[in-house]
Formats: sequence, C-alpha cells, structure tokens
Amino acid sequence: MDIETVKPTDAQKKAQRSRSVAIAVALIIFVVMVYIVSIVKLGPSILDRAM
Repeated sequence: MDIETVKPTDAQKKAQRSRSVAIAVALIIFVVMVYIVSIVKLGPSILDRAM
C-alpha cells in the first residue's frame, strides 16, 4: 500500500518559514507587552517588597 505525500516546493517552504517567523515574533511581542503592562499596573512597589 503506497501512500502519496505532497512535497512542498522551495517557494512554499520559504513562505511557510516566513509565516512561522512572523508568528513567533508576534508572540514574543505580545508576551513582552503583557509583562510590561502587568508591571505598570502593579506599580513600582512590587519591586520593593521583602522576599
């Protein structure tokens, strides 16, 4: 039983990699923004508390 697979062309591989990089960058930016907003909302006193 042979299973045929679709092999992407070089252009498709490049486009897929570009999309993956764009999604990764967007996710990193989102995480950093959430972190910064959290720190701003909690205020600077969060850094001064005793541990």
